[in-house]
Formats: sequence, structure tokens, C-alpha cells
Amino acid sequence: MNLALSEEQTMIRDAAAEVLAERSPSTAVRHAIEHTAGRDDALWRTLGGELGWCGLSVPEAVGGAGLGALELVLLMEQMGRRLACVPYFSTVCLAGAALAQCESGQADAWLTRIANGEVSATLALHSAPRFEADAVPVRAVQTANGYALSGTLDQVFDGATADLLIVPARIDNEAEAQAVALFEIDVTSTGLIRTPLVTLDATRPLARIELRAVEVSRSAVLATGRKAERSLSRTAWFAALALAAEQLGGAQQCLDLTLAYTAERVQFGRAIASFQAVKHRCAQMMVELEATRSAVLGAARAWDDAGCTTGAVPQNVLADIATAKATANDTFRFCAQEAIQLHGGVGFTWEYDPQLYFKRAQASSAQFGTTSQLLSILAEQMIDRTAPDADASMLEGAAQ
Repeated sequence: MNLALSEEQTMIRDAAAEVLAERSPSTAVRHAIEHTAGRDDALWRTLGGELGWCGLSVPEAVGGAGLGALELVLLMEQMGRRLACVPYFSTVCLAGAALAQCESGQADAWLTRIANGEVSATLALHSAPRFEADAVPVRAVQTANGYALSGTLDQVFDGATADLLIVPARIDNEAEAQAVALFEIDVTSTGLIRTPLVTLDATRPLARIELRAVEVSRSAVLATGRKAERSLSRTAWFAALALAAEQLGGAQQCLDLTLAYTAERVQFGRAIASFQAVKHRCAQMMVELEATRSAVLGAARAWDDAGCTTGAVPQNVLADIATAKATANDTFRFCAQEAIQLHGGVGFTWEYDPQLYFKRAQASSAQFGTTSQLLSILAEQMIDRTAPDADASMLEGAAQ
């Protein structure tokens, strides 16, 4: 597979790196953590409203650029590198990806607003490597005017601040036979309780969402049945790919921080970067990074080549994403812990940045696929080599 970037893709990557280096330095990240609950609204307005990044992968028919997964992962890598405190992952990679597959008028209207940077959004999707209908905790009971939704969602990305909340629920009545549906929820609804969570990674806000008989109209249903399950399944895998790219960026920054520090830190009259043991450890970080970069870019190109945004997701593409995410989990953790070690006694302190990346590495390795979960999926596919290509939703019954 050719992983070389086109001129346009290189420009996207380089422009993103330049903007985020200027607008999301360590000082801005720390200010967002300490004063605005991990959200940089000024940066969000710049990325979404001024630069149009939110419309990158949104279809052209609803006002987006209509670009593919490869362009998106290039952006995600740079955002992970700078720990950008913006709801881009939740808005574009979760809510936007799900809305793009709903094929309804209200979904298109929300996509247009997302592409224009007018709203932030999130999808209350359990962060497992694949969607399982039986794990949906919210129930929707049919009422005279629509539905009443009840249930608790424990960890929702940017759930406390999103302007649009999309919730999957199982319709609980005989006629619809427990079908899964996607609902848009008015964030001012009576019975909706959004509680910010105190988490290890303060750069990515999470919230617990409680729905206590929240009433919605029938027009709030974005998709139902097989279409809703297919949308959620594809979104879960797409989110895993995007998160792997973000982890790659974080791991790269760990190496860059380490190289800069070891070049300045002097011991025994020499910069410690000149010591052979330090060189070996930095070289190992680089080797892990390049392997991860190849896996992430390869999975993104495979997604685009297979037309997975609108079509079925072949098993080989799922295997590529599982490989990329598992590799990114391990590489980010490794590079973050090496950065702390090679910074010596100050590596874990608040004044230095490696601890921020270590916390992000720990958190993201548990989201949309732990390494053990993903390796189990890969093992299942190796055992069942004769299975035909299928959409990700057909794999729901496989063991974790």
C-alpha cells in the first residue's frame, strides 16, 4: 500500500501543525485545565468557525469539504500532539460521523451547522471497540407525543457542554421489538442531568448523563433499527481510528519533548543526549512511532479505498483499525513513560509536560478498544479466515 501523502494532504498536515503550535501551546492547555474545565473556547472558534476544520469530513452536499479519513487523521495527529482542548473528537468523529449516515433532513441540518462551526455535539456511545446493541443502557418508551427516554450514560465525551446530544436508545414496546434508535436530545430538556466528571486526563472532559423520562417528539428520531445499528457500528470503528491518530501525535510530542530536554540537561560536563543509553531509548521511541504511523495511515487509506464512510466495512479494514489502535495504545504509553524517565526527577512534576501526556495516554488506551480487546478481535478474524467481508455490525456477537 502506498502511504505517501499528496501535496494537498501534506499542506493540511503542515498547516494544522503550525496553527496548533501557535494557538495550543502548553500554557494554553494548562489555562484551560485550571480555569475553563478543559475547554479552550477561543481555539474552538478558530478551528471551527474561522478555519473550517469541522467540515473537513462532512459531505459536500451539506456544506462540508467531503474529504476522507486520511485527511482527518492528519488533523487528529496534530491535535493529539498539542493536547488541543477542543470538542473536535466528540463533534466530528463521533456525532458528525453518526449523523452523516442517518440520511434524514434533521441530520443534514445538524451536519451543516457542525461544518460551519456553529455548534459542538457529542454522541453518547459506549467507548468499546465495537457497538453492541445489548449494551445500550437507555430505554425509550413510546408515549402519545413521542418517546420518554430513561437511563444513565456513565462517560460521555464533552457531555456537559455539547450543544447537541445524540443518544442511542432501545425502543421498549411490543410493536418495535426493542429496536435501537438514535435520538437528538434538547440539552435544556426537563429530566436531563449532565454532571461533569473528575478524571485522570483533565484535557478531555467527560460527563455522566442521566435521562429521567426525558420527553422527545417523534421527529427527534434520527435513525432506527438496522440503519441506526449500522451507523453506530461504523462510528465506533471510525472513532477508534481517529483516536489512534491522536495517540500517535501525543507519542510524537513525548519524543520531541525528550529530545529537547536531553539536549539541554547537562551531567558530568556533557548533555545527557550524548550518552549512549539515552540515545538507545530515544531511538526505540522513534522505532515505535514509525511503526504506529504506518499502521494509522494504512488503516485510514484502507478505509477510504473501501468506501467505508457510506458502504460496508470489510473485515480486513476492521483488522487494520484494530491493529492501528492497539499499536497506538502501546506506543503512546511507552513514549509517555520514557519521557518521564528521561526527564529524571522532574518528569512527573506539574511544571513539566510529560505528565500531561502520560495521563492522556492512560485514558485513551481504555477508550474505543484496549489492547487486549483489540487483539482478541484480531485473533477471532485469524481463526475465521473463511468468513465473508461484512459490516462491523455483523461482528457484534463475537467475544470481547
